[in-house]
This record gives sequence, structure tokens and C-alpha cells, in this order.
Amino acid sequence: MRKSLTCMLLLLLTLCLPMASLAEEVVNVYNWEDYISQESLDMFTQETGITVNLMNFTTNEDMLVKVRNSPSSFDVVFPSDYCIERMIAEGLIAPIDFTKVPNMQYIDANLLKPSYDPTGEYSVPYMWGTVGILYNKTMVTEPVTSWGILFDKKYTNNVFMIDSIRDCLGVTLKYLGYSMNTRDPLQLNEAKQLLIQQKKDGIVKAYQVDETKDKMVAGEAALALVWSGDAQYAIDLNPDLAYVVPQEGSNIWVDGMVIPKAAKNPENALKFIDFMCRPDIAKINCEEIWYSSPNTEAIKLMGDSYINNLTMNPTQDIIDRCEFFKDIQDFIQIYNAMWLEIKSA
Repeated sequence: MRKSLTCMLLLLLTLCLPMASLAEEVVNVYNWEDYISQESLDMFTQETGITVNLMNFTTNEDMLVKVRNSPSSFDVVFPSDYCIERMIAEGLIAPIDFTKVPNMQYIDANLLKPSYDPTGEYSVPYMWGTVGILYNKTMVTEPVTSWGILFDKKYTNNVFMIDSIRDCLGVTLKYLGYSMNTRDPLQLNEAKQLLIQQKKDGIVKAYQVDETKDKMVAGEAALALVWSGDAQYAIDLNPDLAYVVPQEGSNIWVDGMVIPKAAKNPENALKFIDFMCRPDIAKINCEEIWYSSPNTEAIKLMGDSYINNLTMNPTQDIIDRCEFFKDIQDFIQIYNAMWLEIKSA
């Protein structure tokens, strides 16, 4: 009887093993807030049987701390360009086996070996965009052509700034005629003092990130420093809004998909990345979040509604005025100290 019972238990255990294996089919994705279509995630699970465990962050710096401290918690991460450069340097991410990412063929060739990933081994472009000014045409009647408008006391308590030292300092440096990546102490100090004066003058209504787009839709400020995708989201909901990249130039950025070296499910990560590069899926994600797509076939599927939209598809002249951020890890303490001074002014 005992032997028979033991056999039955072993049989039940054997039968349960495939179910247990299936239950472990997951991919742990660490992405920005509001930066992927739920429909695309559902389709991935339906087609592959792999459950997506989605976790969110709001800044590259927050994400990097989490990946450093808990590298095996994530299978796919969505850092920005300069952060990809840093993660490569720190040995945090693994080379991608592109034989398992056939949909990479649809990525714009101009983005295949970018300066932040010069060998093109570690990242796959997901979205790209610019940083510019979102403004309410009923509150701002003058032409918006320069970053200088963000420092005009005419707009006291009427400007939202991004809660990010890189973006705020970067556009201020461009306004002053300097590179966004300068390390010249005099240039950095000049930009810092201008941001401090902006804060002291009461021009800044708030430093924030994801809240800005909805607050601009609601007409809570005249001007905002924003990423282009957030601008398009807001414009779609409020036709009084418009977006511009000022004449002095700005930041152009790419957010990529990478696989941490310590990922628990690297094969599932490759399947996820390849799925996101499929043109129909890239189209779904682009139309959900309205950032610029690096997927040439997805752009064809979207047609004129994308191609003729300067917020989503800036002209080459606009792109030529912009620059990528470079990694400042060895300089980060100086940046953090400046940001503390600015926000506490």
C-alpha cells in the first residue's frame, strides 16, 4: 500500500512539472511610466505564453540604482542613450544575440551603431525624440523661438520644468550658446545661476515629470519643458497646445532595450525585444505613447499622420541643431550639487 501510494505521488509530481515550468515562463521588464501599450504586452503573452512582469521608473538615475543593487530582478530594461553608455562601461548589460532578434532588420540603419553603443552590441532602439517647449497658444501670443521665454518674468508661476538636472541644465546651456555636454566650470556656473534666478523670480511653477502633460492639457501653465512624446499626447487632447524645438538647438535622445548580465530569463528577454521590433507591434506602441519610432516599416504603416507631424518626425534641420547627452558618471556629484542649489533657491 505504501509503495502504491508512493508511486501515485511520483506520478502526480511528474504530471505537475510541465505546469510548474509554464508558470515560471516570465519576463521581468523595467520601463518608464506610461511608455508601452498594454495591448502589445497582452499580445506578447498570448503569442508566446510568457507573462510580462512590468515595473516602472521615472528617471534614468533611479533605474540605474535599482539595476546596480538588484541586477537579477530585471530581464529587459529601457535606459536612455547616455545611461546605456554608462551601463556598458560598468559591465551591467550583456551583448545581444541578434540571430534571435530577426526583426532588428526594421530598425533605422542610422541608429545601429550610435555613439553611446559604438559597436552596436548592447542595445536595440525602442523610441527616440527631442526636448522642447510645449506652450498654450491662448496664454502665449508671441512667437516661441528661443529657450529664453522660459526665463521671462512675464510668465511668473506659469512654467513647468522637468525634474531632471540633465534636461534643465542642458537646455539652459544651449540657450547660452554652449554644448549640453560642456564641462567648462564657467559655462556650467553661468547656466546654474540662470536656473537659480528663474527659481528665485518665481517663474517655475513646479519641477515634475509625468504630471506635466496632463496639467498642460488642463491649462494649468503657459509653458513647459517637455519630451516630444508627452507634447504630442497633450496636443492630441488640447488643440490650444503647440510644441517647438527652439532655434538654439536641444537634446535628441534614444531610449533602448538592454538585457542585464544577471537577467534570470535572457531567452525570454530576446523574444520580448524581437516582438517589440515587429512592425505592427512597433506601430501599436508608437500610436499609444507618441514618441518617435526607429522602426522604418512601422512608420510606413502609420503613413502621413506620422510623416507630416514635426513633433514626431522633426526635419533634418531640427535634428542637426540637437545633440546626444554623453555620460557624466565621473561628473555626477558636481551635477547633483548644482541641482540641489537650484531647487533650494
